[in-house]
Amino acid sequence: MHILITGGAGFIGSHVVRHFLNRYPSYTITNLDNLTYAGNLANLTDVECLPNYRFVKGDITDGDFLMRLFEEQRFDGVIHLAAESHVDRSIANPTAFVLTNVLGTVNLLNAARASWQSNVADKRFYHISTDEVYGSLGNEGMFSEKTPYDPHSPYSASKASSDHFVRAWHDTFGLPAVISNCSNNYGSFQFPEKLIPLFINNIIQNKPLPVYGKGDNIRDWLWVVDHAQAIDVIYHRGQTGETYNIGGNNEWSNIDLIRLLCRIMDAKLGRVAGTSEKLVTYVADRAGHDLRYAIDSSKLQRELGWVPSVTFEKGLMLTVDWYLSNTGWLSNVTSGSYQHYYQEMYGGR
Repeated sequence: MHILITGGAGFIGSHVVRHFLNRYPSYTITNLDNLTYAGNLANLTDVECLPNYRFVKGDITDGDFLMRLFEEQRFDGVIHLAAESHVDRSIANPTAFVLTNVLGTVNLLNAARASWQSNVADKRFYHISTDEVYGSLGNEGMFSEKTPYDPHSPYSASKASSDHFVRAWHDTFGLPAVISNCSNNYGSFQFPEKLIPLFINNIIQNKPLPVYGKGDNIRDWLWVVDHAQAIDVIYHRGQTGETYNIGGNNEWSNIDLIRLLCRIMDAKLGRVAGTSEKLVTYVADRAGHDLRYAIDSSKLQRELGWVPSVTFEKGLMLTVDWYLSNTGWLSNVTSGSYQHYYQEMYGGR
């Protein structure tokens, strides 16, 4: 089997690439990534020399390039993770999110359809999305696969749009597609603009910890390794045309998460308890900031047997340990020097 994984040099994508390479050595895995600011080939140094791994640098907004790639490689499946994903960046530049997340997805759908039109029986287009498409919850309830879409940010609107196009290509053209919507991911190799790695890095450097509003926004946290395992299960056993929600069953308010992280970091760094929490700085709330997300993943658990393997406390401890053991990676990412890795490895090819 030959699977194309888009965005495979990013945070979640690199974990998915690693998981599939190691678990399925008979598969060929092609990683397509444009290596924008969050794409880092150094995330995959432990698997980049495996014989079943291929890397292609390319932009999913280039439809002609994708048509050629599919024609040449004859992929059996697509796991589509490539996306602009940071809400703050979507507020600053919404158009970039429309181009990558909407047009890029449509280009992939068109390329897959053209490549598979003679035989779709053993093919699969798997689109990875987010729980943010559902909007915001109050104090009660959870997002299910039947929850109406109600996106509030340019990011979530672009992902909602891409979900609709995937369903339309399935319903209209018979493309064998499946979708999953996941909660907030955390773990190793996450670009330090997201809350957990940002705060780990700031605590190490004794920098302020900027908390939106009062810190009472609630998120469901999913360990990225568990997410990669769920993607494996859905890719191989999910029902075509279906949507599956993936959640960690770990609801935490931002401020409670931050306090837990501060306690862990103080202990790991040998600092007096309470030292890191003094770095907390409350800032003006984000525009359109959703209050609460909570994922009901009972369909995935009931039908496909997947369950998260760690509690948030355990996963966060593993995550902190990784960042403290990989300060070189963190330094390269925050300095921007990681962006030279592609040139060094591939000579600009």
